[in-house]
Amino acid sequence: MAAELRKSLGVVDGVVIAASSTAATSSIGIGMGLIAGAVGLHLPIIMLLAFLPVLGIASAFARLNRTEPNCGNSYVWVGRSLSPWLGFLSGWVNMVGTVVFLAYTTTVTGSVLLQLAGEAGLHSLAGHVLDPGDTLQTTLIGLVVLAFVTVAAVTGIDIAARIQRYLLVFEYLVLLGFCGYGLFAGSHPFSSDWFNPFTLPSVSGLAQGMVLAVFCYWGFDAAFSVTEEVREPRDASRGGVIALFTMLALFLLGGTAFQRVLSPAQLADHGTEGLTFFGNLLAHQPLAALPLVALMFSAVASLQSGVIPTVRGMFAMGRDRTLGRVWTRVSPKYGTPAAGTLLVGAIASLVAVASLVIPRVSDLISAAVSAIGIVVALYYGLTALAAAVRFRGLLRGARREALGAVVAPVLSAVVLFALGGYMCWGYATSTDHFALRADNGWFALMVPVLMVATGVVAAAWAKWVRKSPYFSTGLATDADTADLLAPPSAV
Repeated sequence: MAAELRKSLGVVDGVVIAASSTAATSSIGIGMGLIAGAVGLHLPIIMLLAFLPVLGIASAFARLNRTEPNCGNSYVWVGRSLSPWLGFLSGWVNMVGTVVFLAYTTTVTGSVLLQLAGEAGLHSLAGHVLDPGDTLQTTLIGLVVLAFVTVAAVTGIDIAARIQRYLLVFEYLVLLGFCGYGLFAGSHPFSSDWFNPFTLPSVSGLAQGMVLAVFCYWGFDAAFSVTEEVREPRDASRGGVIALFTMLALFLLGGTAFQRVLSPAQLADHGTEGLTFFGNLLAHQPLAALPLVALMFSAVASLQSGVIPTVRGMFAMGRDRTLGRVWTRVSPKYGTPAAGTLLVGAIASLVAVASLVIPRVSDLISAAVSAIGIVVALYYGLTALAAAVRFRGLLRGARREALGAVVAPVLSAVVLFALGGYMCWGYATSTDHFALRADNGWFALMVPVLMVATGVVAAAWAKWVRKSPYFSTGLATDADTADLLAPPSAV
């Protein structure tokens, strides 16, 4: 019998975990510059356009979670409704994508800490110039923080959620204060083109911007990964959806404020230091340092919240024997998958060290975010299709119910698959040679392809070597909830 996780969370904890995982401050401070490089002064509309398919995905997550709450979520639902192979692949790419996210966020955290040191007047140490853009320095510092938050995640998810509440309150107050002030104090005039999708520079810019924006919303589903640790499964759904709408409001505010204050060149050129530059233009020290402090809190919180859903997804896969039993070991003291948490922290540390082949932080972020955005589109799209298949019996009933349960997820999946496919095609045709550089198309394509390919190999190992029953039945452990909404033939 599988070990059980401790039920100790409520809806507020779900909101906190989801909001910390989406990391609005980091997305605004770092992601806005990347998106602006693709779409120019169209940040508000691109964030709104990306929200629409993600909202369809959120409705799919919520309905599936009500029917079959399981910390494996997409891995479980896709495996049952579509195919065990696709289910395993869905869980795998989300897991690998999060590990890559943890690795690059480790570097970002180190960069932010060095920026703070610079603001405090510390520019060198032991004869070495401190450079926030150097991946070696930033990764070494970030690894210390990753070790700390990994240990904190072991001691209890409820403790992590309580800590992150205070971090989120500070972050959001700073964001609302500076972005709200920037709306009125910025020197660049408002333009209706900022909200007009028909004035986007190109189709490729739209696709790249949408993928990056979807990545910014990625993380709301972290609330569903702790569904077995909440007192009421519906609290996980409420937490994820509330966090998603909160992110939309913050992204629209942040995107508009950034365009009021920063020029297109300033948006695209400052990379990891975009929020610092934004704060310095609006205030003098020490107030100007507040956005940077908020970014530090956001980076640390997203590291911790990134560990939590990954480990719980692997916990679900471990109890199905699609992964090793080590992932199912629950600490008798803390009621958390402690061994898996420490392993994820160690693996993310190794990936962070391997990423040192990319010498500049801004290039590392660009490569990682683009790759993760593509696999997130795959992961979300598969989950949406699973919901459509699971609830297709509703097409015979009320039109309104069918739209929310079947049509919206299908449309969302089509949009995300099209975006991911277009990005891959663009990378494949953008160059005729391979180079270990973030701006090389074949390198950019290789990363998501490796994520998917390793998933196929791992699935084959689970099926034929581990002989996991998951691949025979399509059912995951504890996936025995009656399917009341689908016709008998759909089960």
